Amino acid sequence: MSTDMPPRPVLLGTWPTPLEPAPRLAGALGLPADALWVKRDDLSGLGGGGNKVRKLQYTCAQALAQGATTLITTGAPQSNHARLTAAAAARLGLRSVLVLTGTPPAVASGNLVLDRLAGAELVWTGDATPQQVHHEVERQAQKVRDEGGTPHVIPFGGSTSYAARGFVDCAAELLAQLPGLDRVVVAVGSGATMAGLVAHLGAKRIIGIDTGAVADPHTTVYELLDGMSGVQARRADLQIDRGQVGAGYAVLTPAAREAMRLAARTEGIFLDPTYTARALAGLVAGVADGRIRREQQTVFLHTGGLPGLFGHPDLPQLTGH
Repeated sequence: MSTDMPPRPVLLGTWPTPLEPAPRLAGALGLPADALWVKRDDLSGLGGGGNKVRKLQYTCAQALAQGATTLITTGAPQSNHARLTAAAAARLGLRSVLVLTGTPPAVASGNLVLDRLAGAELVWTGDATPQQVHHEVERQAQKVRDEGGTPHVIPFGGSTSYAARGFVDCAAELLAQLPGLDRVVVAVGSGATMAGLVAHLGAKRIIGIDTGAVADPHTTVYELLDGMSGVQARRADLQIDRGQVGAGYAVLTPAAREAMRLAARTEGIFLDPTYTARALAGLVAGVADGRIRREQQTVFLHTGGLPGLFGHPDLPQLTGH
């Protein structure tokens, strides 16, 4: 386990984010009106909000400590992490380079519009392997050095053991807001959000819903936990539901589509197709099969991502009744 003393996080968001009751959603699921809450990390302030702001407070602290002039990261075209990296760079007076998989669309939409508004340089890799993406990141970092700057590379999803401490902070907020919480349901992408929650609240209280972003979410989350100083966790204790991936990370599932409509029509809360819709679909399934019980105080962690909805290829499916 790491014993390094990293820099203190920089302030990029608005904290604490609200914890709101969701009585109509609870009733639709067959839960008591006071049993379900929504942690609104979609309202975290910076660049359209979302869970990545908590991670970036830590990774940007590292970048500033190293004298960085440019943040470089990777992602899919509609990456929420890439969008918020661009926003964080703008807030801190840094350049940003986003290395995105695929090819540029004829018309930018969703997160891509916000990336450009924040001044990010977009580099497209085409149909690249992970190794080829890594090489392109190295090439961009060397380009920054050649121009006299100092690059700081942030990994996929912004997830490191240090960045996961952003969700130790979130867990502490939750305990202050709802001391008797029993369950937290959260999407699992690159893993650090769940890892930070588990580190502070324990594995028994956290249910992660796999989104298909990584091949082995159990190992991903466990390795992040293993790198956190003073944290002990067992891989076997992690609760990760892999039943919501469907045809793949980028494909809207029927359960996610229905979860989006349910949240919007009961609570006026909008979800994104990739992460939060799958997470709520997993919560619905957990209530149905008894993993989440009526007497438990359950929190749904809304990790943001709404801009990605407007760039999703399956958007027309959501406009019907």
